[in-house]
Amino acid sequence: MDLTKLTQMQKDVLREIGNIGAGNAATSMSQLVNRKIEMDVPAVNIVSYDEMMELIGGPEAVVVALLFRIKGDAPGTVYFILSLEEADALIKEITNNAALSVHGDDELAASVLQEAGNIVTGAYLSALADFTNITMQPSVPYLSIDMAGAILTVGLLEISQVADYALIIDAKMNTAYQANQIKGNFLFIPDPDSFSKLFAALGVTYDV
Repeated sequence: MDLTKLTQMQKDVLREIGNIGAGNAATSMSQLVNRKIEMDVPAVNIVSYDEMMELIGGPEAVVVALLFRIKGDAPGTVYFILSLEEADALIKEITNNAALSVHGDDELAASVLQEAGNIVTGAYLSALADFTNITMQPSVPYLSIDMAGAILTVGLLEISQVADYALIIDAKMNTAYQANQIKGNFLFIPDPDSFSKLFAALGVTYDV
């Protein structure tokens, strides 16, 4: 079963879920910073582990990652991944404090990123749950700054499973405040059988 060969209908369903999630995330982020933030979804794809790694800059790229373990009827793991520059831009966007940085050992900066990760992850999971009527609850986020290869590999080993595929959403955030464009990668790596449950719940033929 090759999940990279999705039908057009399956792609359309995933894209619609991504768009709704982006809208939900933009609304919540706008309320957080008290000014308008827009998000669009340039791409929603099912990718292999190697493709996933390349899309976030390669295994040696240093990234900021928020890891969530998803519990419920379709368990899995979620990563919200930003470059170091994007993480700093997001912190400044939310706090309006140029002194805060992900590079320093700053609890406030870490807390801001965790809250942003909670918002984005909650928005996408809510959209997915609304479409599927499947319960999915995210854990408390775990923040990590390391090479992408180390972060993804450790995360997968921690759940004692190596996933073959991920649902990847490029979450591009546009703000009028500092003319920032922050493009984060939202990765949903389902446990075995979760994809089939999700597509079955969507009423989409799962024959790829």
